[in-house]
Amino acid sequence: MKAMRVACASDLHEHLVDVPECDLLLIGGDLTFAFGGSPDKRAWLTGEFADWLEAVPAKEVVVVAGNHDREIEHGGFPPGLRCHYLEDEAVELLGVTIWGSPWQPWFHDWAFNAPRVDGERFLARKFSAVPRGTDIVLCHGPPLGYGDYIETGRVGSSAEVEMIDRVEPDLLVCGHIHSDAGRFRRGGTEIVNAAIVDGSYEPVREVVVLDRRPRYPA
Repeated sequence: MKAMRVACASDLHEHLVDVPECDLLLIGGDLTFAFGGSPDKRAWLTGEFADWLEAVPAKEVVVVAGNHDREIEHGGFPPGLRCHYLEDEAVELLGVTIWGSPWQPWFHDWAFNAPRVDGERFLARKFSAVPRGTDIVLCHGPPLGYGDYIETGRVGSSAEVEMIDRVEPDLLVCGHIHSDAGRFRRGGTEIVNAAIVDGSYEPVREVVVLDRRPRYPA
């Protein structure tokens, strides 16, 4: 992975936060707020959110959806926005390969949920498509044991952990679990739960900024 400044944010829930100047902005889902915020989610995505994307000082922006983004699951991501929306696919930008996926273990009856029964098998099929050599993985849900702790225990995906061990990306960015945001490491992979909001959906954290250096300098 080449040297670059990467800004990471997740779980915006319609809070359009300040973003520092960066090469790459990664947004890990829950763009919208299913239980409040704008009454028309598509109008918000193509209006306020689109205007915000135009203004952020990032060379490239990559976005995945999350469990609150039911409008995206049902109607697709709006075309023409200044970002790359990924749904179980990759894009190469600025010399790095980024794979994006919106899925997480079953969580009520919301968007982009794995099935309640055999959910990890479903997620394993999704993550099996991530090719070796991928530099960055952008997900909504966290891997099991990293940024996934709630009062009743850990709720991350074991299939995501297996993908990390197989692919060995330099960076994995996620969100979803507001209470366990932070930076973690598994082997050579840095894991960032970049949720900006707390349990009340109020913004309490800044965008995470990472100055990445090549793992294998020339």
